[in-house]
Amino acid sequence: MSAESKPVIYAAMAGNLLIAITKFIAGGITGSSAMLSEGIHSVVDTGNQVLLLLGMKRAQRPPDAQFPFGYGKEVYFWSFVVAMLIFSIGAGVSLFEGISHVLNPEPMTSPMINYIVLGLGILFEGASWAFALHQFRKAKGKWSYVQAVRRGKDPSLFMVVFEDSAALLGLVVAMAGVALSQWTGNPVFDGAASIVIGLILAGTAVWLATETKGLLIGESANSNVVSRIRELAEKAPLVERVHEVLTMHMGPDFVLVNISVRFRREASASEIEGCIADLDRQMKAEHESIKRMFIEAESYRGVDSRGER
Repeated sequence: MSAESKPVIYAAMAGNLLIAITKFIAGGITGSSAMLSEGIHSVVDTGNQVLLLLGMKRAQRPPDAQFPFGYGKEVYFWSFVVAMLIFSIGAGVSLFEGISHVLNPEPMTSPMINYIVLGLGILFEGASWAFALHQFRKAKGKWSYVQAVRRGKDPSLFMVVFEDSAALLGLVVAMAGVALSQWTGNPVFDGAASIVIGLILAGTAVWLATETKGLLIGESANSNVVSRIRELAEKAPLVERVHEVLTMHMGPDFVLVNISVRFRREASASEIEGCIADLDRQMKAEHESIKRMFIEAESYRGVDSRGER
């Protein structure tokens, strides 16, 4: 998904920066808590997209002596940082603002400014969300949306989709809070809307952190890839049995593979060497994400007459 991620992130970053400025201006003029929370939300989203781009750039560095498998996991680390920022800053400040305005409500002035800014925000965020969703739909292939999030190994694209979805929902909530405050004359609704926005951001952050955690600590390749690796190894003429097939994503497009097999007793060292080379070539040709592969020959010690351990 990395090819689709960058234009989506750039578009979202530009939109969020412009929207944040207008929200803060409107919030400062009208005194709306929900509008200030939305401004903070947009600033956090803008910073998050900068961090995602930083992670993608740093992940492209070549392997070196200190990191022999490269820096691909930088993408996962910075994606996790983004989730934490949404939770700590976005949700935390929104909840604080909302609770403060509920306990000490202040009447809004010029609510029409809020409506104009929120309407423009929905328009711009909606365009960014539609673009991100379109790219995500193309990248996910035949998977469902839930499968694409759970099985996908590049979190940068679906994070933008989730952020934009949360932003759109937050804008709708903010507009409802402003409308209820104006209609009832009770400014508490504006503060309550800010609390709801904080809860939306907290839920989004927890979901994103959960999905990114597995990739950060070492998630395996998708089950169909692992099954295909085992199938190719079992079809090799000199392989008697395949024991373990261990995989790990070192980055969105970098899978590390370790296979433990038992070769036939009569196979010579040169034949085994040729078999390993053939397997390495076949697997890398079928799955471009497989960058490094190690095949371990199992010993016959401890094997009974039936070939079982």
